[in-house]
Amino acid sequence: MCPPSATLAAAVEAASGPGWRCPGATDDELIGVLRRLAALESWAAAGKLGVIREMMRRERPPALSGNRHGDLPDSWGESLGHELAAALGVSVQSADTTALLAWDLQVRLPGIGVKLADGTLSYFKAMLITKELAVLGEDDAAKAEALILEQLAQTPNLTPGQLAKLAAQATVTVDPNGAERRREAAEKLDTRVRLWREQSGAAALVGRNLPTDEALAAYASVNTRTAQYKKSKAFPDASMDQLRALAYLDLLNGVSAADRLAKAEARAAAERSAEAAAGRADEGDPSGFPCRECDDSCVPAADDEYDGENPAEDGPDDTGPDGKDPGDNGPGGNGPAPADGGPGDGSVDDVRPRLTDLVIPLLTLLGLAERPGESHSLGPLDPALCRDLAATAANSPDSEWCVTVTDANGFAIGHGCARLGRGDWATWKTWLSGPGTRDARLAALPSRVNLTIPTAALPSLPVQSGTSPLGTRSKSPPGTSSQPQDFGTWKLTLPGGRTHTVKIEPVPTYECDHGHESHAYEPNDTLRHLIQIRDGNCTFPPCSRHAREADFEHAIPYHKGGRTCACNAGARSRQCHRIKQSPGWEVIQPLPGWHQWKTPSGRIYTQEPKWYPT
Repeated sequence: MCPPSATLAAAVEAASGPGWRCPGATDDELIGVLRRLAALESWAAAGKLGVIREMMRRERPPALSGNRHGDLPDSWGESLGHELAAALGVSVQSADTTALLAWDLQVRLPGIGVKLADGTLSYFKAMLITKELAVLGEDDAAKAEALILEQLAQTPNLTPGQLAKLAAQATVTVDPNGAERRREAAEKLDTRVRLWREQSGAAALVGRNLPTDEALAAYASVNTRTAQYKKSKAFPDASMDQLRALAYLDLLNGVSAADRLAKAEARAAAERSAEAAAGRADEGDPSGFPCRECDDSCVPAADDEYDGENPAEDGPDDTGPDGKDPGDNGPGGNGPAPADGGPGDGSVDDVRPRLTDLVIPLLTLLGLAERPGESHSLGPLDPALCRDLAATAANSPDSEWCVTVTDANGFAIGHGCARLGRGDWATWKTWLSGPGTRDARLAALPSRVNLTIPTAALPSLPVQSGTSPLGTRSKSPPGTSSQPQDFGTWKLTLPGGRTHTVKIEPVPTYECDHGHESHAYEPNDTLRHLIQIRDGNCTFPPCSRHAREADFEHAIPYHKGGRTCACNAGARSRQCHRIKQSPGWEVIQPLPGWHQWKTPSGRIYTQEPKWYPT
């Protein structure tokens, strides 16, 4: 906990010893030395930026005329960048970027500058925040910084990807209309497709600043085609990323799935004939698949950890764990959740679209507030984009709709899934029989849409109105019952006019009534879903894999008496699940929604329930 300083550096050097072997240190002390070295690294970076600011003040000839913030000029000459480039051995462009960061961390974001100097933030994390908030004016930047600092006070060890999403969320929160204007301007002025040669010699093809709804729909189409190729078993040695790239190019080039699969089968047949002619036929596995028992699903997908280069990559792709892992079946472990949106049971052509996850505040959808939403793959969504995406999702019959009630902290305490009620079939059949009220301007985007609403706002919603998206059928306004979890049954009217019934039941976040406990090893579908809603992501703090793509895992193992219940379960990605089961690791749930990870060194890291935008 010592603040970084030259004194701390000397103490760490003395404690580390030759070669940083740390003689006599316990495992816990090793972690302490490691964290203080990271803090010293941030402190040194803050010192470097401080010296650059002094160079701005001393620039000769005197700084260019213009405004000043305190003793720091708002502009400086080109020579400063060149001098920094020569001194640090970097390009002039990189030196200019560093100089601007030094200026920002004193003038616009001094609180972030303090967190860099005290070792809370690394240089790279501070730079990510600065870039995200660069689009804001000074007043809005200060408001966004306050939101970020508030979160950092609670969870200081956010990964770069998590921090970038937090900064983007703060940006959209303080200036939702500005976020919409910037997005629309980028779509109009900076939409482009680029082709370039990768360092490996392969090619890269990317579209930038595309319309969000249509880009998401296109990505869903790529994932649907990818699932078709996976299910066909025609590409046994291909990874999901390779299949996705193949699907992407085939869709762009107009190659049908049938043609691609026929070509793959012809190639496989030719290879088998060649092997047979050479006397090298594979007698053990004529199909050529690596695992005939489980179609290679016993090989778990790796977690998408942040790679230090692109914050947009810090999050899950669509390749969650498939099938069951032989090492985790039975009482000794926990099998993975069934894959959602995966292949059907019929032909290759019946593969369901991969669904996009959207979280949209209900008040924003109703036009009663301008609160941002979020997408697990895209991050924060400005209010106008939330409404557009909701309409796009409503255009797809494959979309799934839920309602989540949150408390004052943004944690889920109530949840219900939309179902067709007895009186809802008429509007549904009308919609299916023709375009009806579908928005023809937008593509159809199969989505899982989670509409969030804080308990404080429930009584103010319109009741039993023909134009109201929600109307209560409970005897008393939701949230006013003596039991806060009594939210009642609601009617949900989607964009386009289709209606569904939603029965909202409590989410076991703070306490557990064991209402959906399973006495078997596997949870029932309702319990699994409520855990996914409560946790949101894998419960290991640095991991961002979506809970839908994670395992349902017992904190106290089932074979040791652990209950298959919300108070003893959490979402764990396959990799984190394996780590938790390895020697020296332990997960404790002091409350159902809080997960404390104890590492072999004795350190404890806590993950709270998912925070929902409301």
